[in-house]
Amino acid sequence: MENFEWTAIQNNDASYDNQFWYAVKSTHIFCRPSCPSRLPKRENITIYYDPNDAIEAGYRPCKRCRPLNQPVDNRTWVSEINTILENNYQQNLSLKELAYQAHGSQSYLRHVYKQETGMTPQQKLLEIRMSQAEIMLVNSDQAVAVIGRKVGFDNPAYFIQKFRQKFGKSPLQYRLQRIKA
Repeated sequence: MENFEWTAIQNNDASYDNQFWYAVKSTHIFCRPSCPSRLPKRENITIYYDPNDAIEAGYRPCKRCRPLNQPVDNRTWVSEINTILENNYQQNLSLKELAYQAHGSQSYLRHVYKQETGMTPQQKLLEIRMSQAEIMLVNSDQAVAVIGRKVGFDNPAYFIQKFRQKFGKSPLQYRLQRIKA
Protein backbone atom coordinates (compact mmCIF):
# COMPACT_ATOMS: atom_id res chain seq x y z
CA MET A 1 0.00 0.00 0.00
CA GLU A 2 1.28 3.43 -0.92
CA ASN A 3 1.53 6.20 1.67
CA PHE A 4 -1.05 8.36 -0.16
CA GLU A 5 -3.58 5.52 0.07
CA TRP A 6 -2.97 5.05 3.79
CA THR A 7 -3.27 8.81 4.33
CA ALA A 8 -6.55 8.90 2.37
CA ILE A 9 -7.94 6.05 4.49
CA GLN A 10 -6.77 7.65 7.74
CA ASN A 11 -8.39 10.97 6.80
CA ASN A 12 -11.58 9.47 5.27
CA ASP A 13 -10.71 11.42 2.13
CA ALA A 14 -13.72 11.32 -0.22
CA SER A 15 -11.66 12.67 -3.10
CA TYR A 16 -10.21 9.15 -3.50
CA ASP A 17 -13.61 7.42 -3.60
CA ASN A 18 -14.01 5.38 -6.79
CA GLN A 19 -10.26 5.64 -7.42
CA PHE A 20 -9.46 2.76 -5.08
CA TRP A 21 -11.14 0.59 -2.44
CA TYR A 22 -9.59 -0.97 0.62
CA ALA A 23 -10.34 -4.41 2.01
CA VAL A 24 -9.78 -5.41 5.63
CA LYS A 25 -8.45 -8.95 6.11
CA SER A 26 -9.71 -9.30 9.68
CA THR A 27 -13.35 -8.50 8.82
CA HIS A 28 -13.53 -9.58 5.14
CA ILE A 29 -15.18 -6.25 4.28
CA PHE A 30 -14.16 -3.67 1.69
CA CYS A 31 -14.79 0.07 1.87
CA ARG A 32 -14.36 3.41 0.18
CA PRO A 33 -11.49 5.59 1.45
CA SER A 34 -14.11 7.94 2.96
CA CYS A 35 -15.72 5.23 5.12
CA PRO A 36 -16.37 6.53 8.64
CA SER A 37 -15.85 3.10 10.22
CA ARG A 38 -13.05 2.55 12.69
CA LEU A 39 -9.58 2.72 11.19
CA PRO A 40 -8.19 -0.79 10.65
CA LYS A 41 -4.59 -1.75 11.23
CA ARG A 42 -2.48 -0.91 8.21
CA GLU A 43 -1.15 -4.48 7.94
CA ASN A 44 -4.72 -5.78 7.56
CA ILE A 45 -5.47 -3.66 4.49
CA THR A 46 -5.34 -4.68 0.84
CA ILE A 47 -5.89 -2.08 -1.87
CA TYR A 48 -8.03 -2.74 -4.94
CA TYR A 49 -8.49 -0.53 -7.98
CA ASP A 50 -11.61 -2.40 -9.06
CA PRO A 51 -14.26 -3.30 -6.48
CA ASN A 52 -15.05 -6.51 -8.37
CA ASP A 53 -11.53 -7.71 -7.59
CA ALA A 54 -12.31 -7.31 -3.88
CA ILE A 55 -15.50 -9.33 -4.30
CA GLU A 56 -13.64 -12.05 -6.21
CA ALA A 57 -11.10 -12.17 -3.37
CA GLY A 58 -13.91 -12.98 -0.93
CA TYR A 59 -14.66 -9.55 0.56
CA ARG A 60 -18.16 -8.18 0.96
CA PRO A 61 -19.13 -4.52 0.59
CA CYS A 62 -19.34 -2.41 3.74
CA LYS A 63 -22.85 -1.86 5.06
CA ARG A 64 -21.93 1.65 6.19
CA CYS A 65 -20.19 3.27 3.18
CA ARG A 66 -21.78 1.12 0.44
CA PRO A 67 -18.77 1.00 -1.89
CA LEU A 68 -20.87 -0.35 -4.77
CA ASN A 69 -23.55 2.32 -4.32
CA GLN A 70 -26.12 -0.31 -3.40
CA PRO A 71 -27.33 -1.77 -0.12
CA VAL A 72 -25.78 -4.96 1.22
CA ASP A 73 -28.16 -7.91 1.37
CA ASN A 74 -29.21 -8.68 4.96
CA ARG A 75 -28.43 -12.40 4.65
CA THR A 76 -24.91 -11.59 3.50
CA TRP A 77 -24.50 -9.22 6.42
CA VAL A 78 -25.80 -11.76 8.94
CA SER A 79 -23.38 -14.32 7.53
CA GLU A 80 -20.54 -11.87 8.08
CA ILE A 81 -21.74 -11.14 11.63
CA ASN A 82 -21.73 -14.89 12.32
CA THR A 83 -18.15 -15.10 11.05
CA ILE A 84 -17.13 -12.28 13.38
CA LEU A 85 -18.85 -14.01 16.31
CA GLU A 86 -17.28 -17.39 15.53
CA ASN A 87 -13.79 -15.90 15.15
CA ASN A 88 -13.96 -13.64 18.22
CA TYR A 89 -16.15 -15.46 20.77
CA GLN A 90 -13.27 -15.54 23.28
CA GLN A 91 -13.16 -11.74 23.46
CA ASN A 92 -15.37 -9.34 25.35
CA LEU A 93 -17.52 -8.79 22.27
CA SER A 94 -20.12 -6.16 23.11
CA LEU A 95 -22.84 -5.16 20.68
CA LYS A 96 -20.97 -1.89 20.17
CA GLU A 97 -17.76 -3.72 19.23
CA LEU A 98 -19.66 -6.11 16.98
CA ALA A 99 -21.30 -3.17 15.20
CA TYR A 100 -17.87 -1.59 14.64
CA GLN A 101 -16.47 -4.79 13.20
CA ALA A 102 -19.53 -5.41 11.00
CA HIS A 103 -19.66 -1.78 9.86
CA GLY A 104 -23.20 -0.98 10.98
CA SER A 105 -25.12 0.66 13.78
CA GLN A 106 -25.84 -1.26 16.98
CA SER A 107 -29.62 -0.99 16.83
CA TYR A 108 -29.87 -1.81 13.13
CA LEU A 109 -27.49 -4.75 13.49
CA ARG A 110 -29.51 -6.19 16.36
CA HIS A 111 -32.78 -5.66 14.48
CA VAL A 112 -31.59 -7.24 11.22
CA TYR A 113 -29.88 -10.13 13.00
CA LYS A 114 -32.97 -10.98 15.03
CA GLN A 115 -35.21 -10.63 11.98
CA GLU A 116 -33.03 -13.00 9.93
CA THR A 117 -32.15 -15.58 12.61
CA GLY A 118 -34.82 -15.34 15.31
CA MET A 119 -32.20 -14.62 17.97
CA THR A 120 -30.08 -11.67 19.04
CA PRO A 121 -26.34 -11.52 18.32
CA GLN A 122 -25.76 -11.89 22.07
CA GLN A 123 -27.79 -15.11 22.12
CA LYS A 124 -25.79 -16.44 19.17
CA LEU A 125 -22.54 -15.52 20.92
CA LEU A 126 -23.66 -17.42 24.03
CA GLU A 127 -24.58 -20.43 21.86
CA ILE A 128 -21.10 -20.42 20.27
CA ARG A 129 -19.40 -20.08 23.66
CA MET A 130 -21.40 -22.96 25.14
CA SER A 131 -20.62 -25.17 22.17
CA GLN A 132 -16.91 -24.45 22.46
CA ALA A 133 -17.00 -25.03 26.23
CA GLU A 134 -18.69 -28.39 25.68
CA ILE A 135 -15.92 -29.44 23.27
CA MET A 136 -13.18 -28.31 25.66
CA LEU A 137 -14.75 -30.07 28.64
CA VAL A 138 -14.90 -33.37 26.79
CA ASN A 139 -11.52 -33.13 25.05
CA SER A 140 -9.29 -31.67 27.76
CA ASP A 141 -8.60 -31.85 31.46
CA GLN A 142 -8.39 -28.10 31.91
CA ALA A 143 -10.08 -26.60 34.95
CA VAL A 144 -13.64 -25.35 34.50
CA ALA A 145 -12.58 -21.76 35.29
CA VAL A 146 -9.84 -21.93 32.64
CA ILE A 147 -12.29 -23.20 30.03
CA GLY A 148 -14.73 -20.47 31.02
CA ARG A 149 -12.08 -17.80 30.45
CA LYS A 150 -11.06 -19.36 27.13
CA VAL A 151 -14.61 -19.11 25.82
CA GLY A 152 -15.11 -15.52 26.96
CA PHE A 153 -16.35 -15.65 30.57
CA ASP A 154 -14.24 -13.72 33.08
CA ASN A 155 -16.45 -14.80 35.97
CA PRO A 156 -16.37 -18.58 36.63
CA ALA A 157 -19.65 -18.51 38.60
CA TYR A 158 -21.43 -16.82 35.68
CA PHE A 159 -19.97 -19.36 33.26
CA ILE A 160 -21.19 -22.24 35.45
CA GLN A 161 -24.64 -20.62 35.74
CA LYS A 162 -24.98 -20.20 31.96
CA PHE A 163 -23.66 -23.72 31.32
CA ARG A 164 -26.17 -25.18 33.78
CA GLN A 165 -29.01 -23.28 32.09
CA LYS A 166 -27.99 -24.68 28.70
CA PHE A 167 -27.14 -28.29 29.62
CA GLY A 168 -29.05 -28.87 32.87
CA LYS A 169 -25.89 -29.67 34.87
CA SER A 170 -22.67 -28.01 35.93
CA PRO A 171 -19.64 -28.18 33.64
CA LEU A 172 -17.94 -30.62 36.03
CA GLN A 173 -21.00 -32.89 36.18
CA TYR A 174 -21.21 -32.74 32.39
CA ARG A 175 -17.55 -33.70 32.02
CA LEU A 176 -17.81 -36.59 34.48
CA GLN A 177 -20.95 -37.94 32.79
CA ARG A 178 -19.31 -37.76 29.33
CA ILE A 179 -16.13 -39.49 30.55
CA LYS A 180 -18.15 -42.40 31.98
CA ALA A 181 -20.14 -42.78 28.76
